[in-house]
Amino acid sequence: MEIRKLRAGDDLFAVSRVYEESWRGAYRVLLPQEYLDALPAGKWIPYLEQAGRESLILLDGGSIVGAAGCCAGRVPELSGWGEIASIYLLPEYWGKGWGKLLFSAAVEQLEAMGYRKLFLWVLEGNQRARAFYARMGFCPGGTYRDDEIGGRIVREIQYRRER
Repeated sequence: MEIRKLRAGDDLFAVSRVYEESWRGAYRVLLPQEYLDALPAGKWIPYLEQAGRESLILLDGGSIVGAAGCCAGRVPELSGWGEIASIYLLPEYWGKGWGKLLFSAAVEQLEAMGYRKLFLWVLEGNQRARAFYARMGFCPGGTYRDDEIGGRIVREIQYRRER
């Protein structure tokens, strides 16, 4: 197992596949199934290449099995905060402790970028992820936003860690 920054030459379709498969597994009751089934290969590639975003990948024997993205906070009210924009693993890697290692690496990356206050967004109904973030020291920040994904209105809850 290895965690490192995404490099030029890494297979961006393999990284995007982690997002796609994780979404299909994690959100199957939260988002419309037809939307999840129709996620195109490579959907997340443009996000991986965004300026200011640090992408980390988790490898198992050379295969990309997890990915995390972090950046400066993308909401004006949290200017000066670091944001964990994403963290996903292939479903067969859930519950094995690898997510904790990847999440910790994302936190360390943000701290190396100078951020002490961190936040993330999580779908309100994603109880598994919410419990995970709580175990990792993040708490609901009292802020939410409603978004439309796949034709369904969903609520995202902001979790924070202040040190």
